[in-house]
Amino acid sequence: MRVCICYKKKTKERTIMIEYIKGELAELTPAMAVVDCGGVGYGLNISLTTYAALQGKEHVKLHVYEAIREDAFVLWGFSTKAEREMFLLLISVSGVGANTARMILSAFTTAELCGVISEGNDKMLKSVKGIGPKAAQRIIVDLRDKIATLGIDAQSALKSQAAAGPTVNAEVRDEAVAALTMLGFSPAPTQKVVVKLLTEQPDITVESVIKQALKML
Repeated sequence: MRVCICYKKKTKERTIMIEYIKGELAELTPAMAVVDCGGVGYGLNISLTTYAALQGKEHVKLHVYEAIREDAFVLWGFSTKAEREMFLLLISVSGVGANTARMILSAFTTAELCGVISEGNDKMLKSVKGIGPKAAQRIIVDLRDKIATLGIDAQSALKSQAAAGPTVNAEVRDEAVAALTMLGFSPAPTQKVVVKLLTEQPDITVESVIKQALKML
């Protein structure tokens, strides 16, 4: 178990000092992972996408972004390099902070987000809490050309997502998503959780979907 310190990867915007943290997963919540590395517990802010990737694992490796401010030193962890690079692209957009970027990456996988941006689907982006029309357009305009550098097959992700959609009970899905949205949860990540539950349990009731989703969101 160790922390990999890398002083070589330097860009105009930042220098990555901690490239990744590898160790025992000591604690896990939908917003944070604590990795025990050599007896030191590192708390890393994570997205729901990374949270899902860490489920059931004892030992993990998280790629790191360090946010150093006057009043805080915050670590952000990502299950893949691609998610970290997308995070960096998002926070490079004017008006998009780290917490907003996490919300977006919780609503979409990296591949799904690449597809949303490449197709200019501002409606999907606006479904994320904190993203208004102007912010959605800025993200699309600023990142449409840049996402190509991630090398992700966004079209395949979109086709897979579209193909998976009709297989669940649409009436139960929509009712459950509407109820959870009224409780304050963001529609995009809520729909992903609801669809997952309905895929695994096709005959589940609306009430059961909501109760189980509340434990996962």
